[in-house]
Amino acid sequence: MKVLVYPHTMEIGGCQLNAVETAGALLGRGHNVSVISQPGPLVELVHQLGVEHIPLDPKTGRRPSPRAANQLIQLVRERKFDIVHGYEWPPGLEAFAGPGLRLGHRVVCTVYSMAVAPFLPHTMPLIVSTDNIRHRAEAAGYENVTLLEPPVDVHANSPGYDPGSFRQDVGLDPEVPLLATVTRLAPELKLEGLLAACAAVGEVAASGVPVQLVIVGDGSARAEVEKAAAAANARADRGVVVLTGAMQDPRPAYAAADLVIGMGSSAERALAFAKPLIVQGEYGFWKLFTADTMPIFLRQGFYGIGDDAGDGAAGARHLKEILLGLLGEPATWPALGEFGRTVAVDRFSLEHNATVHEKLYQSICEAPRPAASRLARDVVRGSASLARYKVHRKYQRWRGTAPVDDFNSVTTIIRQEARGAADTAR
Repeated sequence: MKVLVYPHTMEIGGCQLNAVETAGALLGRGHNVSVISQPGPLVELVHQLGVEHIPLDPKTGRRPSPRAANQLIQLVRERKFDIVHGYEWPPGLEAFAGPGLRLGHRVVCTVYSMAVAPFLPHTMPLIVSTDNIRHRAEAAGYENVTLLEPPVDVHANSPGYDPGSFRQDVGLDPEVPLLATVTRLAPELKLEGLLAACAAVGEVAASGVPVQLVIVGDGSARAEVEKAAAAANARADRGVVVLTGAMQDPRPAYAAADLVIGMGSSAERALAFAKPLIVQGEYGFWKLFTADTMPIFLRQGFYGIGDDAGDGAAGARHLKEILLGLLGEPATWPALGEFGRTVAVDRFSLEHNATVHEKLYQSICEAPRPAASRLARDVVRGSASLARYKVHRKYQRWRGTAPVDDFNSVTTIIRQEARGAADTAR
C-alpha cells in the first residue's frame, strides 16, 4: 500500500513524533510510505528511518492552505498514493478539500489534540487517542472514529537504555533522586503543570528531602518556566531545577530519571522506560499511574482536569504530597516501573499501532465512497463552522486572548465534555 503521511508540524512533539514513527513502522512492514511536511528537527528522524521526505510548498502560508491542498492533489495524481493521512486538523482539512473532494480519494485524519475541531468533515475517518474523545466525536455525528492511543517504540525506549553521562552533562547531582519531564514549554496544556512542578520540587528540597527536577524541552513559555525554576532554586538554596532546552533525542533524560512526570505520549514513553509515572493535567490534576488508576487513563488518556480554578498553589501542594510519598518509599519504584512497562508493551507498542493502521487503511480503501449529497452537506456544515472559528479567532487575537493551541485549551476541553454529558443525558 502507498501511504502519504502529513504531520501538522515537524517540531519535536508528541503527535508529529507519533506520525513519523508510525510511518517508519509501516515502512518496515513492507508498505511504500512517504512523509510530506514543512522543515523542522524531525525531518532528520524521517531520513534515519529510511522514509522518503517530500518538502511541503514553502509558500503554503496560513493553514488550512489551498496551496497545500493542491500539492496533495498533484502528488496523488503523479505518485498514485492509496491513502493520504493527515495529523491534526489543518492537514486533515487540506487532505479532505484536496484529494478527498477533488479526486474522490481516500483520506484519514488523526486527532491527538484533546478536542476534535468541529469543522472537520463528518464523513472523513478519524483516529482519536481516548475513549472519551471517541464518544464525543460519535455523538457529534462523526461516522467512522477509531480509538488508538499514541504509540511508543518499546524497543528504542526501554529499561536497558544507557543514559551515559546525562546527569553530569547538565549539572545534576548523581546521588540525588531525579524527577524528569520531557515536554514542550507551551502555554496550553503544559505551563500550569511545569510551574507547579518547579514550586513543589523547591518546597520538597527546602524541607530537607533530597530531590531534583530536570525539564527537557523548549517553547514560547520558556521565560516563565525559567523564572519558576529560579524561584525554586532560591527557596531550596541550591540548584534543584535544571532546564536543558530541547533535545533531538531525549532518551538519556528518561533513562537517567528515577521518577517522571508527563502527559500524553511523553507519559507512555516514561512507562516504556519502566519509570514510576505521575500524570500531569490541568486545574491542579496530578495522579500516580498504578493498577488502580490505570482505567482512568485508558478512558481519558494520560491527562486530567482537576477542580483547582485558583492560582495553581493547590496543584503544587497535591504534587508535593505525591512526591513525598514516593521519595519516602523508594522500594516501591521497581514494581511501579515494571507494571508500567508491561502496559506499554501490551497496549502502546509501535507493532500494535502499525497493525491497527494497516487494518484501518484497508477498510477505508474497501468501503464505498460517501454519497455526493452527504459530502455536500459536510462541505456546507464544515465551511460554516470554519468561518465562525476564523471570525472568533480574529476577535480573540484582537482582544489578546487567543490561545496558541485552542483545541488543547482546557476551556475547549471542558466545553466539549459538557456537551458530551448533555448528549448522554438526552
